[in-house]
Amino acid sequence: MRTLFLLFTMTLAACSSPAKMDEPASRQAMPLRVATYNTSLFSDDAGGVIRQLEGDDPHARKIAAVLQKVRPDLVLLNEFDYDDAHRAADLFQQRYLEIAQPGGGEPLRYPYRYLAPVNTGVPSGLDLDRNGSVGTSGRERGNDAWGYGLHPGQYGMLVLSRFPIDEAQVRSFQLLRWSTLPGATNPVDPTSNQAFYPDAIWKQLRLSSKSHWDVPVRTPGGVVHFLVSHPTPPVFDGPENRNGLRNADEIRLWREYLTSRDAPWLCDDQGRCGGLAADARFVIAGDLNNDPADGDGQHEAIIELLEHPRVMRMATPRSEGGEETALAYAAKGLQRRGSPAHVTGDFGRRNGALRLDYVLPSTGFRLTGSGVFWPKKDQPDAAIADGSDHHLVWVDLTL
Repeated sequence: MRTLFLLFTMTLAACSSPAKMDEPASRQAMPLRVATYNTSLFSDDAGGVIRQLEGDDPHARKIAAVLQKVRPDLVLLNEFDYDDAHRAADLFQQRYLEIAQPGGGEPLRYPYRYLAPVNTGVPSGLDLDRNGSVGTSGRERGNDAWGYGLHPGQYGMLVLSRFPIDEAQVRSFQLLRWSTLPGATNPVDPTSNQAFYPDAIWKQLRLSSKSHWDVPVRTPGGVVHFLVSHPTPPVFDGPENRNGLRNADEIRLWREYLTSRDAPWLCDDQGRCGGLAADARFVIAGDLNNDPADGDGQHEAIIELLEHPRVMRMATPRSEGGEETALAYAAKGLQRRGSPAHVTGDFGRRNGALRLDYVLPSTGFRLTGSGVFWPKKDQPDAAIADGSDHHLVWVDLTL
């Protein structure tokens, strides 16, 4: 029944003009399922994911099966390698989503998508890790890219939607300089008490390790701004904590975007400046690499986003499988302060289970459900849930 209803609403969307869809009088009460999923569909080799998807990739089949099971209307896929020809996205849609997968559901087709270049793997030409040279290959090359990656597009992002995307109004912040963010601080090397980055480099650094996108989606209930990103993990650095500080400021950019409507510094890659309109409805989504209570990172960054006055106060999505996993780590001595049921990924014996993935709707929606697709180990769905170390997070909204 839900599939039939969605097809009906899509037909209405196709028959309506975009201008009328923005008018309150034309909005229809409708369900909307929004999700984020770090898919781990990346390769250390350029074109590696394309080659995987051209074959019969069991990893991709599990990812597709989860999506077929949950069937989100709008979803962000993190860690999906980008290529200029969009070949990987085509293959994933045609050979995996549109074919019923073992353990999944019926074939799933997304008529609309958005993907674009990201900073990962793009050479900066600068010695960003301060090892005395500009890396040209391997991990040294990755360390000196604008965002860590072994080739351009690694760990990219892909938005899939049942409803039209207004690509002319998409805003990307791939090129925004870190130093332009109010309050941004050049990391300090505690051994020398000097700024980690020389001033000439600090002024060139990009804030986003991948990119930040505002993707307007034209649903039959009105435009929803899908605010998506994938901040750098707050680890893999030194005592200067450059990745921890960058992670916090990548998250803070969304707070500024919701608050600083007339900010002249907040300019996107197309040259348009200022934040999100006060009456716009939005959903923030992504692997934000920051747990409110546990693990590395500046926890206040994610807490302040969760508590932003424009973000809905809601019950935290939960799962039985996550709780089972977190309690198993606790029994082995890895204690955590956060709720075991709220974790979204299993990151091994050293890090345990953490809540890193978020779907945060704005006020103005009505929340009707939420969850993390993480079944217990003895449940049948566990067979498809291990395609990534992260698990899909979803919320059900009424517009």
